Amino acid sequence: MRRIAPLLAGLVLSTHAFALSLADLSQGDASGGLKDALSQGAQLAVRQLGQPGGFSNDPALRIELPGSLGKLAKTMKLMGMGSQVEQLEASMNQAAEAAVPQAGSLLLDAVRKMTVTDAKEILSGSEDAATRYLDRSSREQIRAKFLPIVKQATDQVGLARQYNAFAAKAAGFGAIDAKSANLENYVTEQALDGLFEVIAGEEAKIRENPTAAATSLAKKVFSAL
Repeated sequence: MRRIAPLLAGLVLSTHAFALSLADLSQGDASGGLKDALSQGAQLAVRQLGQPGGFSNDPALRIELPGSLGKLAKTMKLMGMGSQVEQLEASMNQAAEAAVPQAGSLLLDAVRKMTVTDAKEILSGSEDAATRYLDRSSREQIRAKFLPIVKQATDQVGLARQYNAFAAKAAGFGAIDAKSANLENYVTEQALDGLFEVIAGEEAKIRENPTAAATSLAKKVFSAL
């Protein structure tokens, strides 16, 4: 018993020492750990989506025709007239997959520019607070990179012109929203939404299970939340 008592006391002290709260972390550690985790999420999203099948093989992220056009497309497929629709949807997803690698450097640049104040607000925020920061700080720049790539890819499909003409009329009747009336704009927004959705999923996973973080500093920071 004499030997066990000091051992138990040591274990209690050790447990207390590792049970850090956010207030116990230095500003540098808090900011650095968050940046590590965000970089991890951004790189994973770009790697996952920026390859053949990144969008098209994922039922949750696959890009399909919007609104009433999507309903019409489903009917056409059921009636055996879906080959053109399938060709267009395939080109939409391939365009998004081709564009995504352009986001990598812009996302990491947004992470590097994060301030200590940003980091504090993010760490004490919701489970997707870091992703929303990235969305706010990089979406416009990424959109500008995506658009010409998506346009080049969709222009190669003759149906893109038909889509724009038909969708413009559908938007006039309120069947789809105005943003979806142009093919390259629609695909670009869908690609952006998918990108940030994957990053948000990775952020939520790390917040729930800090051991999923790739660096020891990120593990330390998220364990304190």
